[in-house]
Amino acid sequence: MRDKPWIFRTYAGHSTARESNALYRKNLAKGQTGLSVAFDLPTQTGYDSDHPLAKGEVGKVGVPISHIGDMRALFDAIPLAGMNTSMTINATAAWLLALYIAVAEEQGASRRDLQGTTQNDIIKEYLSRGTYVFPPGPSMRLTKDVILFTTKELPKWNPMNVCSYHLQEAGATPVQELAFALATAIAVLDTVQASGEAAPEEFGEVVGRISFFVNAGLHFITELCKMRAFCELWDEITADRYKVTDPKQRLFRYGVQVNSLGLTEQQPENNVYRILIEMLAVTLSKKARARAVQLPAWNEALGLPRPFDQQWSLRAQQILAFETDLLDYGDIFEGSTEITHKVEELKREAREELRRIAEIGGAVKAVDTGYLKQQLVESNTHRIEAIERGARQVVGVNCFPETESSPLASGEEAILTVPDHVEAEQIARLRAWRKERNAEAVAKALDDLARAAATNRNIMPASIDCAKAGVTTGEWGSVLRKGFGEYRAPTGVGRGMRNDSTGLDDLRSDVDRVSRKLGRRMTFLVGKPGLDGHSNGAEQIAVRARDVGMNVVYDGIRLTPAEIVDAARAGKVHVVGLSILSGSHLPLVKDVVAGLREAGLDDVPVVVGGIIPPEDAQALKQFGVAAVYTPKDYEINRIMADVVRIVESSAG
Repeated sequence: MRDKPWIFRTYAGHSTARESNALYRKNLAKGQTGLSVAFDLPTQTGYDSDHPLAKGEVGKVGVPISHIGDMRALFDAIPLAGMNTSMTINATAAWLLALYIAVAEEQGASRRDLQGTTQNDIIKEYLSRGTYVFPPGPSMRLTKDVILFTTKELPKWNPMNVCSYHLQEAGATPVQELAFALATAIAVLDTVQASGEAAPEEFGEVVGRISFFVNAGLHFITELCKMRAFCELWDEITADRYKVTDPKQRLFRYGVQVNSLGLTEQQPENNVYRILIEMLAVTLSKKARARAVQLPAWNEALGLPRPFDQQWSLRAQQILAFETDLLDYGDIFEGSTEITHKVEELKREAREELRRIAEIGGAVKAVDTGYLKQQLVESNTHRIEAIERGARQVVGVNCFPETESSPLASGEEAILTVPDHVEAEQIARLRAWRKERNAEAVAKALDDLARAAATNRNIMPASIDCAKAGVTTGEWGSVLRKGFGEYRAPTGVGRGMRNDSTGLDDLRSDVDRVSRKLGRRMTFLVGKPGLDGHSNGAEQIAVRARDVGMNVVYDGIRLTPAEIVDAARAGKVHVVGLSILSGSHLPLVKDVVAGLREAGLDDVPVVVGGIIPPEDAQALKQFGVAAVYTPKDYEINRIMADVVRIVESSAG
């Protein structure tokens, strides 16, 4: 009998709730079988669209959801009782789930019929994606509350997917992806178990509702074996550590988005083949087949994909599922000695890494000490250095660069852009919402939320009441910030120069020479303005600048332009480098450059890196930016040489 296909998803959301709703309905009509909602950065970090930190970020990398009115518009004419919805949301997962439940109940849906997933993996946010808000302790409490609430009230809902996807994007090796994700799952389940809020006979169901969201790269055989290792290790952990006896509750259930890190700006049409090969790693092995798949678009290294680009990725899934005989057969790798050997090797190395994490005190402690983040930064450094040396080949980048111009990537509409008026219109609607709602009901709901946060009450009922009263995302976030405090995670960028670096002698000599000319050590500030938490690029620039002998000022993510200017003044820096991948580069860079001028630092050059279209790069240079770098500029040593030259020219 032919197997049922996995759920077909497309990760989508941008501009406004209404525009995103139209996109969802169009994709569902094309045969997509589940929704995967992308939220904008203010929503993910608990701010309203009119908060100062939201400037330039509204609607850029996802849909802005400030209140239940936005959520209604997002799912208008989409019956939630029959939909499987995945929401990529972490620090504010409890709030977005509360809004979803409130809208579903307005539609007449029973909570027991709701199907889907909240990502809700806060540990990986401290390590890779950066949309954390609260310290680890309160954050784990919120995760626990969502798990316990949904287990009782939404039995078909996956309250979290342990997300190793972003770990691989941050540089994790397959062993690190296995171990760090499983350590996270252990930390979460231990938290639920230690709370005493789940009866022993209910705990198997808690375990059974935990899902995973993984990544698959181009090392096809290794990735396939990694997924088989995940399945076997999870079965082992749930049986031995948690004494779960029901085999169904021990299943490793996962969704996947294949690797975006490896998508290239150069010859972007090649990304179609990369995406297809990566999809095979999570679909060919029946024993370790994904339950849901979403594929990036071929042009995501250039900017936001258009509906056509998303359709192209959807069609790849449908062709594999419906036109091939893949689903007609059992596991075609069963009994393979090569596969078995690789799976056992990965399991052995993952168990060893899990042992090291346990010795530190578990995943949460390993976040606080900086161990996990440092491991990822080092792994990513080795990956990038291998590409620079040519030891790791990337077609069209460091080999076979000769190319014809691509008609797919040319023209004004080659990528989707979010118009500037979207933010102003969203803010206007938000302010109108605040005026029209029942202020007394809002105040009462927020008071109850604050009491729930201050006690051991589950946060979900009070959050649902807030949603129905018209509370905004920023108000919900503000109450919990007051109760829980905020947090700044370790950067993973050490201060000491590495001794094992090769090929840096000439650069170090140039840095020494220019430093003597300056009268002190050349100092480079690497800044992440705005809410963009994707810090991989900034970290690697900071590491290389340190290794070539510069003093480096790097304070991590989510800084205001004013904070960056203050740090530049305090550090007496010679150059400022800004990393922005969320599409908000124009307003944020303009504010930083203006702030430097107002502070009398107009002689400090600024360089910028990110996913920046050519016309925006030209605009940045007109602001006074000295150089602009995009994903095609993979040779970090060349960037360092440019920075040294720019500083020397600026110094006269």
